[in-house]
Amino acid sequence: MNLAYTMAPGRGDTDLILFNLSRAMASRGFRCCGTVQINSERSDAGPCDMDVQVLPNGPILRISQDLGRESRGCRLDPAALDKAVGLVSTSLVQGADLLIINKFGKHEAEGRGFRMVVAEALSNGIPVLVGVNSLNLSAFEEFAGGLAVPLAPEPDALESWAIQMTGSNLATA
Repeated sequence: MNLAYTMAPGRGDTDLILFNLSRAMASRGFRCCGTVQINSERSDAGPCDMDVQVLPNGPILRISQDLGRESRGCRLDPAALDKAVGLVSTSLVQGADLLIINKFGKHEAEGRGFRMVVAEALSNGIPVLVGVNSLNLSAFEEFAGGLAVPLAPEPDALESWAIQMTGSNLATA
C-alpha cells in the first residue's frame, strides 16, 4: 500500500514540512491533491489561526474558530473541515499523482474528516502522505492496519518516497 505518515517534533513543524513538500512536488510537475495547513500568529497573543489550502490551487479555508483567549476546548471548525474534505474529494476525481493530508486529527480518529478521501485515493492507486501528531498516532495506526510507512520529517526523505511511489518519469524533470 502506498500510505505513509510523518511527524515532526515542534509545534507547526509538520505543517511547514508538508507545505514545502507540496510546493517542491508541484515544481517538479507532480499533480498534488489534498490540504496543507498554514498557521498564522495572532496580534492578540491568542492561539494561532489555522487555515488549510486545498491543493493544488484551491481556496484557503479558516478551519479554526476564535473561542476566546482563555478557551481550552477544541477550536476546529467542523463545517470548514467538511468543506475542505468535499473540495479535496472533488479534485481527487480529476486525477492526482499524490494526496497530501495535513493531519490525521481528532475528526479522523473519530471516523470522520479525510478518512474516506484517503481510502478513495488508495483504492485508485494514488500514494497518500499524512501528517500525524502523537495524540492521534495510535488511531492512525489502527486506521492504516499496520500498512503505513513512517517517514522522517525531512524534505529529502519525503520527496524520495513520493517520487518512488508515483513511479513517474517526472522525477527527472
